[in-house]
Amino acid sequence: MPSSPEDITESAESADPLHSLVLHATDNGVCWITLNRPEAMNAVTWDQRERVIGLLAEASADPAVRAVVLTATGRGFCAGADLRGAPATGERVPGDVARTIRLGAQRLIAAVLDCEKPVVAAVNGTAAGIGAHLAFACDLVLAAESAKFIEVFVRRGLVPDGGGAYLLPRLIGPQRAKELMFFGDSLPATEAERLGLVNRVVPDGELTETARAWAQRLAEGPTRAIALTKQLVNASMDADRSTAFAAEAMAQEINMTTQDANEGVASFVERRAPKYRGI
Repeated sequence: MPSSPEDITESAESADPLHSLVLHATDNGVCWITLNRPEAMNAVTWDQRERVIGLLAEASADPAVRAVVLTATGRGFCAGADLRGAPATGERVPGDVARTIRLGAQRLIAAVLDCEKPVVAAVNGTAAGIGAHLAFACDLVLAAESAKFIEVFVRRGLVPDGGGAYLLPRLIGPQRAKELMFFGDSLPATEAERLGLVNRVVPDGELTETARAWAQRLAEGPTRAIALTKQLVNASMDADRSTAFAAEAMAQEINMTTQDANEGVASFVERRAPKYRGI
């Protein structure tokens, strides 16, 4: 695997300009998706969004992919949505904005939440608006010391979209979520870690290597068990106890049909390290 997102840039250039704006590489079972518009702080365009959604769907369906890292080049992780690349439309009518959000920002966040492989965010810089929500939707969040998170919507007189009002209260509670969304203050990575929005903050120069190490551990784990665990945890936030318990039991029933589950039990009995294959 290249040692940095910039190295990925050099090795993944394509005749298709879009492929150079969202880089994609797979190594040792880890799919790397890298936003690559550093001059725009990686504000995501309509085309980029569609490519990321497609790559996450491909990762779900590809048995060779067992973990995903979502990151970016330059000083920004994602400065929000760049709507200048959206398809041209005529005069706006009631319902257009809601439809645009449903088919756009919300689809992007849902693609991360619904990806069947664990997704690690490696936040290299500013994550604002939908960029912050893109990070918060990931299963694990690593942040460089220089990274910051901004609920920028209120600064523009807007309501948070892209799942923000769904994600933040579930991550840090309603009062903290309202504080971030009402004021729109810049939140340093260390404070985001304290609040529980970030799993770990690392020196800038160690971000890619740490993300690689975490993703490799996930890729070497029991892929289907991790996928089912992700589904259980995500669904539990909206379920009552009896529903959550029933889902848990069914997930374990399904999981016990996998080769990895049999390997895990056998390795325990035989007192050896398990060798998971992701099946």
